[in-house]
Formats: sequence, structure tokens, C-alpha cells
Amino acid sequence: MRKILRLLKNIYVLNFLRRLYLASKYFNRKYFQIIKWGFSSKEDTNFTYHLTQDNIKYLAHTIAVVTNMDYSEIIKYIEELQSDEILKETILTAIDNSTEKKFADKEVRFGRRIGWYAFARAIKPKIIIETGVDKGLGSVVLCAALLRNKKEGFKGKYYGTDINPKAGYFLSGKYKKTGEILYGDSIKSLSKFSEKIDLFINDSDHSSEYEYQEYLTIKPLITDNSIILGDNSHCTSKLADFSHETDRNFIYFQETPLNHWYPGAGIGISYKGNT
Repeated sequence: MRKILRLLKNIYVLNFLRRLYLASKYFNRKYFQIIKWGFSSKEDTNFTYHLTQDNIKYLAHTIAVVTNMDYSEIIKYIEELQSDEILKETILTAIDNSTEKKFADKEVRFGRRIGWYAFARAIKPKIIIETGVDKGLGSVVLCAALLRNKKEGFKGKYYGTDINPKAGYFLSGKYKKTGEILYGDSIKSLSKFSEKIDLFINDSDHSSEYEYQEYLTIKPLITDNSIILGDNSHCTSKLADFSHETDRNFIYFQETPLNHWYPGAGIGISYKGNT
């Protein structure tokens, strides 16, 4: 076998084909997933998926380090979200009642938003702001965390911003009582905000300059205990740059979707430490 391999390596054309085959093995499964997704899914933007079990473990460890909490506590929060049937039913009902249901799948898949939820449960924020609501999957997940916090004696409020007046239709039922959507340009909405922000999530206009302007706008409203999550950090380094400029720590978590062609986005995390 080794002799055959040496022979192949010494013949340029055969070695070239062999190397192409080796490289293609990393992508062949993705082609199958694309075809399967084409038939099974109706989504055409903001793709949803589950994360692999190992990826969830890595996410929990990352959050444990940032929040200075035990890994077991973070995993408990994640499992709490994954088993929340009332929340899932609320989302599915919102899909059924929406004019956009022809572009939505009838399965709830949280992806990296389980990390958003775990952060909200861990630090018990009084104020959460998410820019870029879209359908409102992140909105309702974060409000679910706030309602759990309230039962434990920690009140909090969620504010989402979006330029689309139809955004946020997932935020319904009991979850809407603790959340509010501010419609209009995100930076203009943030400029009018005066309360301190405990948890900020950037997920609006995905241009790097707009993202950076959001961070500059909220700079007077964050404290040493505030955590900023960047949903665009797999594309730009603006949250890392902002963290360096403001003497904050920055780490990045990369998603690994389960049985999905999309390579995954991630969570940029800016924090001071000792939250």
C-alpha cells in the first residue's frame, strides 16, 4: 500500500487527483445537506438549526469563564431553555398566525441563542437591548430568561430595535409583558436611551461601520459589569476593536450547526471580568 501511495505521489496528475479527492471529502457531506435542506426547509434567510452536543459544551464552558460561574449552572440554564415547551408552542403559534409562515419551518431551533439565554439567566440583567429583531426569536428567548429571573426575585426589561415595523412577531403572549420593540433606526433609538445597559446584543445592520457606531453610541450606558454580545463577529472584528479601545476582554465562540449546510455564525463576547 505504501509503495502504491509513493507511486501516486510521484506521478503529478494522479497525485493531483488524489489530493482533490482528499479535500472534497470535507465538503461532500455538505452537498448532501444542501439538497436535503432544499426539500425539507422553507427558510430563505436567518437560517435556524440546532448545535452539536460538543458545541453546546464548549459554549457552556465559554459562558462559565466569562460569568465566573460553574459550568454545571450554565448547562442547567441551557437545558432549561431546550425543554421549555410553553416557549416553543408560543413560537409555533406565532408562525401559524403570521403572513410569513410560508418562509418558516415548523420546528423551533435556537442555535447560538441558547448562549444569549444562558447569559441572561446568569447575570440577571435589569436591562437587555438587542438591535435587529427580525422575526423575534432572540427577543422571545431573552424575555423567557427575564421571566425566569423574575420568579427568582430579579426584575428585568427587554428592548429590541428594528427598522422594520413588522419585526418581532414571535414576541407574544406572556413574553410580551417584559419586552418592547422600538421601531426605527437602531442608532437613533439607542441615542434616546438613558438607562444603564447590562446585556447588549448587536444583530442589526451587518455593515461593520454601523455595528461600530452602535458600540460607540452605547458606550456611556455600559458599566464594568455589562456584557456585549456581537452577532456579527464571525464577519467583522469591530467588537474586538471596541473591546481593545475600552480596555475590555474579548473572546469569540464559533457555532457548529447539527446536520445543516450552513457553517455557523458565532458570538463575540466583550466583558470586563468579575461580573
